[in-house]
Amino acid sequence: MPALAAITIEDVIARRAIRAVYQPIVELASGRVVAYEALARGPAGTTLEAPLDLLDAARAAGLIAELDWACRVVALQGALDAGLRRPMRLFVNVAADAVGTPPPPADLPLVRRALSELDVVFEITEQAIAAKPAEMLVTVDRLRELGCAIALDDVGADQRSLALMPFIAPEVVKLDLRLVQNRPSVEIAAIANAVTAEAERGDAVIVAEGIETPEHIEVARALGADYGQGWLFGRPSTDIAVTTTSGIRLSPRRRSSAHDTRTPFEIVSAERELRRGDKALLLTISRQLERQAAIQGGATVLLATFQEARHFTLPTARMYQRLAGGAAFVGALACDLDPEPVPGVRGARFGRTDTLAREWNVTVTSPHFAAAFTARDLGDEGGDDMRRRFDFALTYDRDLAVHAARALMRAVAPTAAT
Repeated sequence: MPALAAITIEDVIARRAIRAVYQPIVELASGRVVAYEALARGPAGTTLEAPLDLLDAARAAGLIAELDWACRVVALQGALDAGLRRPMRLFVNVAADAVGTPPPPADLPLVRRALSELDVVFEITEQAIAAKPAEMLVTVDRLRELGCAIALDDVGADQRSLALMPFIAPEVVKLDLRLVQNRPSVEIAAIANAVTAEAERGDAVIVAEGIETPEHIEVARALGADYGQGWLFGRPSTDIAVTTTSGIRLSPRRRSSAHDTRTPFEIVSAERELRRGDKALLLTISRQLERQAAIQGGATVLLATFQEARHFTLPTARMYQRLAGGAAFVGALACDLDPEPVPGVRGARFGRTDTLAREWNVTVTSPHFAAAFTARDLGDEGGDDMRRRFDFALTYDRDLAVHAARALMRAVAPTAAT
């Protein structure tokens, strides 16, 4: 076997020496091709031909965003050149490390043309949401405003994908290949139930990945998938068979929430009657929700605000660290709080004049449970801290709880690694 030619990642990006290959996505009932997923390959015969080698080299050089945009541009250009047009759709991946980065100015005309002529679905993973939650939510809103749809990829590979799905509300849910290829199990059944529940709530379509045999089609259909992709239908190639009669039928695009800057208290109090109580009472309510987070297990997101960092006491910090060990995502927000106040807990800080500085919030979301407790400090001065009074509301309405939780997720800081 001849030795692979050496090439640098800098050269690959500068020369756009990236190949786009496309794998068909089919309607399982008819076998018709309705979309293609674009995948990147490095220069053939080089040390960076394999996609993982390409990504590893870009990450090591600090060029992941540049590579990601180069891959996206090559994918869009290839689809345009092949004559892909609506109603067929093009699925394009977004790297977690590249979330929130704008396209190079020189590529803007092509990107604008592609988004005007193609129905583009951008694929993201739970890693992208967990690494940069605030940036990802902003990116998703921007993409939707441009007319694009969102797919959550590899759902079921990690419980975080189920937990974080409500924050993105994807138009497309892509099932991880192991759900189709592995033998049925209690774990797979639980994942399938959770996926079906979330997909039904958001009216999302389900695409099953990894279909290699006719038996896999039967499993995919049983899991609720109407569409699928895998080697049974075609391996990734440079060829695109263009049709103009078939496409994935998606529900109307989700409304962008980018312009909703309300806090959880403002969101919930607009829908629910307020009550009044002191800190001692409210502490029992918040603790009950935190216990619910522990019960819900690995597909749970817990987000809470504490007004000031001093209220995130050592016992509370220890409890949240334990919760983070079993939940998908745990976040704590307060004035002057560190980005990671304790291991495993994602932090966020806000100014003392910020509206959130007056609020006490606890939100819990999981595939089969959602609740939000939200309160606003009435500003009692002096006296016993436990007697401080708050106006508060508690809701178990899923849509309202997710809306409140999403408002908090927008404030969470990115991980240090990103």
